[in-house]
Amino acid sequence: MKKETMTSRERVLKALNHEQPDRVPIDLGGNQTGIHKNAYRNLVKHLGLAEELQIMDAVQQLAKPSEKVLQRFHVDTRYIAAGAASTWKGGIVQATRDGRLWHDLTDEFGVRWSMPDSHPLYMDITHHPLANATLKDIAGYPWPKGDDPGRFAGLRDRALQLRKETPYAVISGISGVVYEICWYMRGLEQWFCDLMTEPEFCEAVIDQTAKFWMDWFRAFLDEVGDVVDVIMIGDDLAGQDGPLFNPEVYRRIVKPRHKRLVQYIRSRTKAKIWYHTCGNCNEYIPELMDNGIHILNPVQTSARNMDPATLKQKFGANLVFWGGGCDSQHVLPTGTPEQVAADVRRHMAALKPGGGYIFNNIHNIQGEVPPQNIIAMYDTAYECGFYT
Repeated sequence: MKKETMTSRERVLKALNHEQPDRVPIDLGGNQTGIHKNAYRNLVKHLGLAEELQIMDAVQQLAKPSEKVLQRFHVDTRYIAAGAASTWKGGIVQATRDGRLWHDLTDEFGVRWSMPDSHPLYMDITHHPLANATLKDIAGYPWPKGDDPGRFAGLRDRALQLRKETPYAVISGISGVVYEICWYMRGLEQWFCDLMTEPEFCEAVIDQTAKFWMDWFRAFLDEVGDVVDVIMIGDDLAGQDGPLFNPEVYRRIVKPRHKRLVQYIRSRTKAKIWYHTCGNCNEYIPELMDNGIHILNPVQTSARNMDPATLKQKFGANLVFWGGGCDSQHVLPTGTPEQVAADVRRHMAALKPGGGYIFNNIHNIQGEVPPQNIIAMYDTAYECGFYT
């Protein structure tokens, strides 16, 4: 019988240091490694658990997994997250537009996210506050204050409680979204046009988001830089087939801001830095490693040029892979439990050797995924995750 010989935190730290733990660590519950509310409802019902649903991410409509569920699936991570500024008057409000009832959330940057009441699956952007802005408008925009003390009230106490009273690795919520916030505010199509025709505008906007996150991290690391084990940052840079925009534009405009932020974080903490980008990001991996990241997520193996064995061979000596557990586009939502288990075994065989791997699905478990497939995924990961 296979037996665990490490605590969850010891296991995660061993894997992050490219050493072989007793078994592959397992993750569930983050903003990019979570579970949609519909899938979670069906899962807890299938498991025979009576729970009140808690939403931990309103935009993606992700559920906060209960401790019972996390323990059932041998999850080795627990999450902490900072809050919003004390001055932010947030919350979801209802509004009627075009004869439909909407649930609206306006974030601190002025971006409005909306979900139709008739199809309450996710929130999409319905207002880009910089859609008609010019360069001269950027300096005068009411940018949020990254180091507002209200964000971090009670954060250290929560983090220390996890560290001292539980055996789990302490992971931050997603942060450091330097690039994506820019197009949230501008609109994706217009932003891509701006990158080619108005680079000064783009640099002015991204300088503001980078300043926000530098200020945010200064305060965050003051509070918990000595407590957290992993810090999650990220911006989607790639799609199914490759980069979403010219990599030379990334190197000229985005990368210097990314690298400055990552290097600042590294100067303040021993925590490993986790970077999230979907898609075929193969071309960007050397750039991200040069920035100073330690971990790549979600390892979208169904995208072009993202074969897990090739990635492990090419980058595995220096890069930790977090995710990549099961094909979330084709197998997990529509396959049989047996097909899910087989896919997990294939991916585990490619990414597991020598450590440097944390198991999870490829991005969030979507709402239509059957509970039997979720159970097959995690149970298989646990069973075949042990090292001999």
